[in-house]
Amino acid sequence: MQETSRNDFVPTEGIAPRARRERHPAAFLLALAIATVVLVPVAVLATIATTGTGADWPHLARNVLPGSAVTTAWLLLMVAGGTASIGVTAAWLVVAYDFPLRRTLAWALVLPLAVPTYLAAYAFGEFFHFTGPVQGAVRALFGYQTMRDYWFPDIRTTGGAAIVLSSVLYPYVYLTARVVFIMQGRNIADVARTLGASPAKVFFRILLPVARPAILAGVALVLMETINDIGAVEYLGVRTLTFSVYSTWLNRGSLEGAAQIAMLMLVLVLGLVWAEQWARRKQRFHGARATQMKSKPPRVKLSGWRAALATVSAALPVVAGFGIPLYVFGDYASRRLDQIANPALHAAFVNSILTAGATALLTVAAALAVMNAARLSRSAAMTAVARLAAGGYAVPGTILGLGLLFALTQFDNTLDTFMRDSFGISTGLLLTGSAGAVVLACSIRFLALAEGAIRSGLEKLPPNIDEAARSLGRSPLGSAREILLPLLRPALFTAAVLVFVDTVKELSATILLRPFGFSTLATHVYENASRGVVEDGAIAALLIIVTALIPVVLLSGALMRDGDAAM
Repeated sequence: MQETSRNDFVPTEGIAPRARRERHPAAFLLALAIATVVLVPVAVLATIATTGTGADWPHLARNVLPGSAVTTAWLLLMVAGGTASIGVTAAWLVVAYDFPLRRTLAWALVLPLAVPTYLAAYAFGEFFHFTGPVQGAVRALFGYQTMRDYWFPDIRTTGGAAIVLSSVLYPYVYLTARVVFIMQGRNIADVARTLGASPAKVFFRILLPVARPAILAGVALVLMETINDIGAVEYLGVRTLTFSVYSTWLNRGSLEGAAQIAMLMLVLVLGLVWAEQWARRKQRFHGARATQMKSKPPRVKLSGWRAALATVSAALPVVAGFGIPLYVFGDYASRRLDQIANPALHAAFVNSILTAGATALLTVAAALAVMNAARLSRSAAMTAVARLAAGGYAVPGTILGLGLLFALTQFDNTLDTFMRDSFGISTGLLLTGSAGAVVLACSIRFLALAEGAIRSGLEKLPPNIDEAARSLGRSPLGSAREILLPLLRPALFTAAVLVFVDTVKELSATILLRPFGFSTLATHVYENASRGVVEDGAIAALLIIVTALIPVVLLSGALMRDGDAAM
């Protein structure tokens, strides 16, 4: 019997697909409208890229794409290697060995997820700057006076950017590898040990090949985040394809050229999505029984220098990915307490809260509509619609923002022309350059997060619970309002929190779509960093990190409650 993937959007039990599909066309049409909105930015970009004159393409192909493509490829390669090495090593240490602080480090290794990549870049840039603590210590230790007296590696390079991104993105690999080591390692590793295999041989010959699909899935997610980044690479002076999209559009004024580069990026992202799904398919082949999670895995107790080395090795990623940003921004904030009264900071904070709140409400409502339609209709068409609606998360914020900007501009201009011709009234730009555009972009991008949280809640409910309510005379809407919504309240809250936090952190799309003079916490930090005064955005940076800690703390709590995994 073929195994059903947990990633399927549609429940499979107890549903009569044809009857439902015919009786609930409104739910299907609503889900289709949501999926269409998700696809509009990409469709608009593709149209611009393929229907233009192509006048800028020779310049792009000769002077822009070769350098940015090579830089992007090197950055992706180094980040993939860095996150895989850190994540797999950390996961193996906390699962296979017992050493001082292991319980604490097992969940602390997730903390760098609370630090956006652009904040990590600003923090590393300040930490390793000539006036920063590291070079200051070097000069004090060896008596150097100027930069000409010694050599120090430059963080503003492709290699430096890879270190920065790896330091905050490795938890994606750590989490996936850790779960596989726990679920699969206890049986096959025990068998291998009874046959006389050394711990190193068990790891490299048995466990690592078994965990390879999970590791590849985590690395694919890391690379998607790397491609999406604009704040870090711009600050560090690394000219990736994402940077080239901004440069081509803003510096050359070429919308067509920017759209063409964006389409190349989208092809690369779709390849990563395919690789991630393929890896998860392979991971399912090696799945372990859930009941195996009840017994604790055997761990090798380390002592002496081995225990110290293990502790340091597991602690270094936490210090780099979370400790350095917290130290840098905490230190700056303590010396910029006057910024608390800054009206610009207040406005950015209020804008972030309002934007993130509106995005959370809109996104959860849209995700609930899609999931309800999927619950009512199990058709192949509805399955395709649900998957399309969740596709926005795979689109980098730069591409999404650029495509949505063009789409909204076209809509506003068309409406203005119609109103002028018909009623002599100019409507101007209603949506372009508005806070509503930012909300819409973030809703499209994070719809998949909300769907995932709501789907997890639906999977815990009896498949026919709403049918039982309807058999007692409740309409589909009444059944959803009186039965499903109360039962799904925890899942809806989780979805809203995830979307809220990611919207507060979002930078790429917000830069493109925000109104003039409109700043969020993310753009407030970005603007100060662009002017070379990172310290003036320190309090805003801390607010972002504290907000992003909410889901990380929830995740860490889940790890702590898992007696087998954490402790």
